[in-house]
Amino acid sequence: MPRSLFWSRTDTAGAEHAVLDDGAGFAAHGTQLAVDPIPYTCRYRLVTGSDGATTSLAVEVEGAGWSRSVRLERGADGWRVRTGEQGDLDAALRAVGQPPAGLPGIEDTDRLHAALDVDLGGSALFNSLPIRRLGLAGAASSTEHRITVAWVLVPSLEVVAGEQVYTALGPGRVGFTSDTFRTELEVDGEGLVRHYPGLADRADLG
Repeated sequence: MPRSLFWSRTDTAGAEHAVLDDGAGFAAHGTQLAVDPIPYTCRYRLVTGSDGATTSLAVEVEGAGWSRSVRLERGADGWRVRTGEQGDLDAALRAVGQPPAGLPGIEDTDRLHAALDVDLGGSALFNSLPIRRLGLAGAASSTEHRITVAWVLVPSLEVVAGEQVYTALGPGRVGFTSDTFRTELEVDGEGLVRHYPGLADRADLG
């Protein structure tokens, strides 16, 4: 049966709702709402293979007077990235004193060659992908797992190759490091994030 998850943002006014279908692989579609750095709505569709590695991610984000989209697909020959843009996100950012955004997508997809997972800015769901793929949710303390992810920044939808480190700290706890940022994630028995300090808390929907 599909499963519905809801997170409240703790870093800004906002929320995320995702519907998951955990069959042979893992599929999810969801919506983010947030007001930082400007108000936006972000919708995504995610598919992974039976090995837990991401096969596709489509993201659309929109605000007042602008919208952007990006689609990532991973095949035997690497990643393909397609983008779309309408309106002027940079003008909307300048109007509230924010710096301009980068262009959507990525210029050199070879930088994503080692990436098996994707990450989406502001989302608590996407950290669950490597946690599940690496079997860290119920594991005892383990060594570090250093991985490359295709990280989609929001709201720009710029795609960058990000290095992340995941470490099992015991049942329900996973250490997470990205550049100089370090935190401890609380996850359920399926590896889905319950609590991401400073970002989001998951509601208990019963």
